[in-house]
Amino acid sequence: MSVSHDRGRRRFLIAGAATAAGLSLPRAGVAQELAPTPQCDDGDEPTIAQTEGPFYKPRSPRRGDLREGGGAGQPVELAGVVLTRSCRPVAGALVDLWHADARGDYDNKGFRYRGHVFADDQGRFRFQTVRPARYTGRTPHFHVKVQAPNRPILTTQLYFPGESDNARDRLFRRELLMRVAERPDGLAARFDFVLDLS
Repeated sequence: MSVSHDRGRRRFLIAGAATAAGLSLPRAGVAQELAPTPQCDDGDEPTIAQTEGPFYKPRSPRRGDLREGGGAGQPVELAGVVLTRSCRPVAGALVDLWHADARGDYDNKGFRYRGHVFADDQGRFRFQTVRPARYTGRTPHFHVKVQAPNRPILTTQLYFPGESDNARDRLFRRELLMRVAERPDGLAARFDFVLDLS
């Protein structure tokens, strides 16, 4: 089998996993798939790390729905796949998400907008939450920790495309932009993590 054929097959398998995860979005009656981020290929570079910031709290609750009663903000569904550098899915990977609320505040007393899930057998994960607001010096972003079972933790941040504050945020990295699409009930966002595993 040629290298190009094998790479094409991997892209097809990843796209199939994304479709099975429900990452295609209806828009004007036509299903449009959110493209992988990044498009994994053999020997792909791992997702870059970033600081966890001052607001991380350990022992977040295990839950995919981070919304709580009375919370304001535009709904966001964040989904994706955890992969190795050779594009293999990482079953059971821990994905821990936390972020500011719609006013730009973090809940440092409780666990509002904090939670973790474990990727399924195909490396897929999904969160329901709200769009975080900007706060002084920072563009809207999600904080994430991703860990394959018994392996080192990747700590990073994810960013929204088209934000005017991105250019002014000293931590912003284009490589960490999510793919985002509007839908009737809010936003759909996608980011595929590539861990430094073969």
